[in-house]
Amino acid sequence: MPEFPPNKGPEAFHGKVIHSMEYVAMDYKSAAEFLKGKRITVVGFQKNALDIAMECSAANGLEFPCTVMYKTEHWNVPDYLPWGVPLAYFYLNRFSELLVHKPGEGILLSLLATLFSPLRWAFSKFVESHIKHKLRLAKYGTVPKHSFLKELNSCLIATVPEKFYDKVDEGSIILKKSPSFSFCEEGILVNGETEPLKTDLVILATGFRGEKKLKDIFVSQTFQDYILGSPKEAVPLYREIIHPRIPQLAVVGFSESVANLYTSEVRCQWLAELLYGTFILPNIKEMEKDIKKWDEFMKQSSGHGKEPQEEERIFC
Repeated sequence: MPEFPPNKGPEAFHGKVIHSMEYVAMDYKSAAEFLKGKRITVVGFQKNALDIAMECSAANGLEFPCTVMYKTEHWNVPDYLPWGVPLAYFYLNRFSELLVHKPGEGILLSLLATLFSPLRWAFSKFVESHIKHKLRLAKYGTVPKHSFLKELNSCLIATVPEKFYDKVDEGSIILKKSPSFSFCEEGILVNGETEPLKTDLVILATGFRGEKKLKDIFVSQTFQDYILGSPKEAVPLYREIIHPRIPQLAVVGFSESVANLYTSEVRCQWLAELLYGTFILPNIKEMEKDIKKWDEFMKQSSGHGKEPQEEERIFC
């Protein structure tokens, strides 16, 4: 849940404020009834927010348009590309990994990544051009200021629901950009506007703090500090699974990727071999050294520091 100044948060609002986690836990029938006949504001601009906005539009139409309030534009892509070629064929395969520099890659792999890097950049520009044209982003003022490639490397890519922008044209979904907001009795006070945005229900599709879940596993402050590591770096997990200073704990699924199912499956296989005794873990210093190397390479690719998703998750 985002943080607000005193008397500016949900406590000042006479309507209802929920997180998207609460909404998606409802069954379909209950969710439709919950939305019906309400003026709704959805905060966020990634998949959860867009999906919920579409359901609000279906429930209330033009009678009570749904407002989608966001801070940052994203390359939310259609679920297909020209000629019917899925995006996954270009970015989620072994060849695409040859285009990225990584630790311990050797001279040949390093040379291939350098030679092929223009190809990766060129295709990302092609994707940007197609998305802007297909979704008419300039018309709605939602062209992202950062590149598609940077967002892809930061694992912030999501698909946009079919006909989402048709609903914006229709008027059943209203897009509103705001760097910040607060609550008042009638609804939401948007930064720079004098009149409040009157609303009955606010759904915060502002993401999740995964590192807090890891921290809350432990009662011990020492282990809480261990699991989080440095404030300026990602949670230190060797092979994105094992914490060097808590080797009895394996974490699968915390680290983000564009295709979580594939990478989680590979990690499970690696963990199974570790438990079977096929290999043993390096010592603590060697694991921490390896983690630091990978963190540096990931920062080069994404242009971000610790957990690139975190800022967007607080307020998308």
